[in-house]
Amino acid sequence: MQPSATGQVGNKKLDIPESGRHDKTSSYLGALEVEPHPNLRRFQLVLHFHASYRGEFGRRSVLLAKDVELIEYRAPALAAEGVSAHFSGERRAAAPVLDVACGTGKVAKMMEREGFRHFVGVDCSEGMLRSARRSGLYRELKAAVLGDQPLPVPSGEFEVVIIVGALSSSHISVCVIRELCRAAKQGGLVCMTAKCDSENLDYKAALEGEMKQMEDEGLWRRVDVIHVTEWQRGVTDHERGYIPGCVYLFEKL
Repeated sequence: MQPSATGQVGNKKLDIPESGRHDKTSSYLGALEVEPHPNLRRFQLVLHFHASYRGEFGRRSVLLAKDVELIEYRAPALAAEGVSAHFSGERRAAAPVLDVACGTGKVAKMMEREGFRHFVGVDCSEGMLRSARRSGLYRELKAAVLGDQPLPVPSGEFEVVIIVGALSSSHISVCVIRELCRAAKQGGLVCMTAKCDSENLDYKAALEGEMKQMEDEGLWRRVDVIHVTEWQRGVTDHERGYIPGCVYLFEKL
C-alpha cells in the first residue's frame, strides 16, 4: 500500500497517493510545465476530485475558479466573444440567453462583459445553482440532468442558447444539442464548445455528425466554427502544453 496524503475539497475528504505509476494526479501536475506555484497542491487535490467524485456535482465535474485559472481555461471567454460578434450592442442588451450547464456562472459573467443582460441558467447540480444564484446574474435558475430529460424551458424562447464545457465524452450525450436547438428562437444563435484533445476526438466526431444531420434536416445552419489552438493547458501525461478546442455557432431556421 502506498503512503497517502489526505486533503479536502468542500465536504469531500480525499486520499491521494504520493507517488506511483498509476497516480493520475501526479501526471496532471507533470504535464503542466509551469514554475512551482503556491496553489499547486490545492490544484492537485481538486484535479483528483475532478477525476473521481460524482456526488453533489452530478455528471459534470467542476474545477473551482482559482484552479480553472491555473489551467488557463479560455472557453467561456471565447464563446462569449464568438456570440457577441453576431449581435449589435442594442440587441445584446435585450436578448434572452439560456446558459446550459451554467455551473457557477462563469459564462454569464463573460457574456455580461460583452453587453448581454438577461440570463436563465440550467444545471444538474444544486450546489452549482446555489453559486450561480449568488452571482446575481440570472433572472431564473433551473435544475435538470442534461441528456436524461428535456430542458425545463419553453420551445423557441431564447435569442442565444449556449453550452460551454459540458460537451465531452465523460459528461453528456450528443443528443442534447437537439434540445438546445428547440429552446432557441427562429433566427436565434446556438453556441457550443468542445475540446479537441485525444480523449475527446471520437465524441467530437459524433457531435459534428449530429450537427450535420440537424443541418440536413433543416433545423439550423452553420454560422461559424472557430478553431482555437490554445484552449487550455493539458492535464494528463500524454497531453503536454496546450490542447486545442472549438466554438460552434449555428442559427436556428
